[in-house]
Amino acid sequence: MEFGGLVWEIDEFHGVNEGLTVAECELESEDQQIDKPDWVGAEVTGDPRYYNSNLIAKPFSTW
Repeated sequence: MEFGGLVWEIDEFHGVNEGLTVAECELESEDQQIDKPDWVGAEVTGDPRYYNSNLIAKPFSTW
């Protein structure tokens, strides 16, 4: 989906990670200012719990 000149990729998880939805977009730089859609929640870029490898080991449903 496009918003604010960026392409946003939306991942909806199922199974043991049911209820987790992650949105991401590629920035040109770390300090790039963007307009976020209203439906975007907390920034989780630096939170290792959201890495796919960690979601396999410790699913969202167990947090």
